[in-house]
Amino acid sequence: MSRTVPLAIAVAPGDSRSIAGQIVDAIRRKITASDLAVGDQLPSVRGLAQQLAVNPNTVAKAYAELTSGGWLVSRAGLGLYVAAQRDQLSPEERDRRLDAAVDRFVNEVVAIRANPDEAVERVGEALGAIGVRQSA
Repeated sequence: MSRTVPLAIAVAPGDSRSIAGQIVDAIRRKITASDLAVGDQLPSVRGLAQQLAVNPNTVAKAYAELTSGGWLVSRAGLGLYVAAQRDQLSPEERDRRLDAAVDRFVNEVVAIRANPDEAVERVGEALGAIGVRQSA
């Protein structure tokens, strides 16, 4: 029987993302970095809401998005668990989303007049820090 895994995540009120979006991103990162393993149980909606000092509906919204995206699985009466991860995107969809993410990033780098080499270096460091692995 798995036990509930504490989530060491935080939300930032000044972040441009919604609070639910920050929770979704934080949990995705923990799964990607193997800080959360398949079968780990997540805290209850109320428990995480209390930990983060946010409305339980916000946590419920984040959990629903993660469940519909295949990151979590719900077991009736037991709670939410980390689902087995699989590639859910076609190569074409992955390319489309990557292109969109790169466009957003480049536009932001240009807008703040950052050095492109420094920006690329920081992206590499950020991806390395969360342990993103190459997928074929």
